[in-house]
Amino acid sequence: MSLKPILIKNALIINEGQSFTGDLLIKNNHIEQISSQGISDNNYEVIDADGLWLIPGVIDDQVHFREPGMTHKATIATESAAAVAGGTTTFMEMPNTFPNAVTQELLEQKYEIAKHCSPANYSFFMGTTNSNLEEVLKTDSKTVCGVKVFMGSSTGDMLVDNPYALEQLFSKCELLIATHCEDEATIIKNTQHYIGQYGENLSARFHPEIRSREACLLSSSFAVQLANKFNTRLHVYHVSTKDEIALFVNDIPLSDKRITAEVCVHHLTFNANDYERLGHKIKCNPAIKEEDDRLALWKALNDNLLDIVATDHAPHTLDEKNNAYLKAPSGLPLVQHSLLQMLDHSKNGMITIERLVEKMCHAPADCFKVVSRGYLREGYFADLVLINPNQKYTVTKDNILYKCGWSPFEDTTFSSSIHSTFVNGKKVFDGSRVNTDSLGMRLAFDR
Repeated sequence: MSLKPILIKNALIINEGQSFTGDLLIKNNHIEQISSQGISDNNYEVIDADGLWLIPGVIDDQVHFREPGMTHKATIATESAAAVAGGTTTFMEMPNTFPNAVTQELLEQKYEIAKHCSPANYSFFMGTTNSNLEEVLKTDSKTVCGVKVFMGSSTGDMLVDNPYALEQLFSKCELLIATHCEDEATIIKNTQHYIGQYGENLSARFHPEIRSREACLLSSSFAVQLANKFNTRLHVYHVSTKDEIALFVNDIPLSDKRITAEVCVHHLTFNANDYERLGHKIKCNPAIKEEDDRLALWKALNDNLLDIVATDHAPHTLDEKNNAYLKAPSGLPLVQHSLLQMLDHSKNGMITIERLVEKMCHAPADCFKVVSRGYLREGYFADLVLINPNQKYTVTKDNILYKCGWSPFEDTTFSSSIHSTFVNGKKVFDGSRVNTDSLGMRLAFDR
C-alpha cells in the first residue's frame, strides 16, 4: 500500500549551492516536485517548515557498527537509529567486524542483518587481507560501495602490509579502494621509543606522537603512488595532517578525480590540547593532531582538496576506554552529532552551509556513484533532513542513542537541532523518537 504523499512547505531549501524558500512534495518514496513558487495542497499530509532548513540526508562513507562479533559495543540496529536521529540517512560500514568481511558470503551476511533492522540506507565494504584477492575481485560494483584496505592496523586483524599483495590489488581491482593510511613500522618504532623513555604508563597526549604525522604521510604517499601507477580509483580516508594535503588536487571536478580524500568531523573539531580534557575518549586512529593541522584541514576542505566530511564512527564501551593507554582501544562515537557539530562550525564561519551540504551529502553520492541519492532532485529518493537552526540541543546521557552510551560531546549544547529525518520518503525520526519499524534500503551504484 502506498503512503500518503507528504508536502513540506515554506522550508529554506539548501541544495546544489543554492538556498531558497520553497516546497517539496514526497510521493511513493521519491521526491515528486520541488518549487519555489509553492505547491498546492491536494489533501496531502502537510508539514509547515517555516523557519526550518531542508537539506538532503547526510551520507556517511565511513562507520563501524561492530556487528557481527562486537555487539557489546554496538549493533547495526542501535547505531543506524543514532544515525537517523542525527540526520544521517545513509551509511557505508567497515569490514573489520568478527569474523572479518573478507569473503563474499561473510559480506552478504552483514547485508542480511541490515535488511531486517536498519532504519537508514546501507552499504558494506568488502575487506582485504594479504591473501584474499580472488575473493575481492568477485565483488559486485553495482551493489557494494567499495573495497577497504587497512594499510595500518586498526580494530581487527586486517593489516595489509605485503607490497606484492598491495600491487596486485591496486593493479587488478576496478572498484573504489578506500584506504586507512598509517605506516605500521613507524608506529611500532615510536611506541617502543616512548615506552623506553616513559615506561608503559603513557597518557593519551602521546598518541599523536606515536601515531605520528610521518606515519600518516608515508602510508598515504605510498597509496597515492600505487594509484597513480595503476590508475586505481583510490579514496583516502580520514586525512589528519597538513603534510598529506599536497597529495591531492582540486583542478578537476570531483566526478573526474581518480584519487579522492575524506576528512572526519573530529579532526576538524579537536586538537592535541583536547587530550588533557577528554583523554581516551578522543583516542582514535589516525590521531587527532595539532591546531595547525586542524586549520590546514579546514582550508583544504574549502579549497576542494579534501572532498568528503564523514565520521569514522567507532564506538567502544567506557570500560574499554578507561583502560591504560596501551590497552585502551581507538575510536569514538560520532554519527548522532556530526551534522549538529558541522552546523555549529558553519555558524562560526568555518564553512558555508551550502558547502557543508556539498561535502556531507552531494560529494559522497558523487564519489561513490550512488544511484539517486545525495541531492534534492525530482525523481530521487526522498532522503531528507529538516533542521531547526534556532532550537538548541544539549547532549545528555538520556538522549545518546549509541549502545556504548557515551559521546565526546556529552554536555555540549549545539545551536541547532534535528527537527525530523526522512528515509525513502518515510519519517524515521520526529525530533524525539526513531521509528524502528521503518527500514532503509541497500544502496545501488551507477558503475
